[in-house]
Amino acid sequence: MAFLKDKLPDNTSGKFYVDCQCIDCDVCRDTSPANFARNDENGYSFVLKQPQTPKEFELCEEALNACPVEAIGNDGAVFIVTAVSHQVSTARPPNQLVQVLP
Repeated sequence: MAFLKDKLPDNTSGKFYVDCQCIDCDVCRDTSPANFARNDENGYSFVLKQPQTPKEFELCEEALNACPVEAIGNDGAVFIVTAVSHQVSTARPPNQLVQVLP
């Protein structure tokens, strides 16, 4: 289990992080290369970019679950994806054109 108090300094702030238990096995970088990177000098992985899409979030969760030493943690924050909805009013005078935007 990863501990927030042992979070590596290279991590981008946000929900996911890698702590000092990392053994540089490359599982997280293989699973989610857009979100994890390697510190070549010290030989460990860290969160380069927090997930910004549902797919990236899913891959970060997969990396967290696959980590053999449980060095990936999440701070418990909720990841929220919002959808934009468009409403069309049907109350309009007769013969008036309505433009629907995508």
